Amino acid sequence: MLAVRIPGEIETRLEKLAALTGRPKSFYVREALQTHLDEIEDTYTALYRLEHPARRWTLEDLENGSDLGRSAKKR
Repeated sequence: MLAVRIPGEIETRLEKLAALTGRPKSFYVREALQTHLDEIEDTYTALYRLEHPARRWTLEDLENGSDLGRSAKKR
């Protein structure tokens, strides 16, 4: 279970939507998470990788290599 505090304006909008559709507020919170969680994870993964670079590949590496986990193989 998760308890979340949200601003009053968002809660009011959520309550109106729930009343209009007959669905619980939790339904729409789950829908929003399912829709946007991948995007949020991708953003934070990209930021982490920029701050903690493990390995960077050149365009030539990408064009010539198929196994980027090791040294790029030349064709």
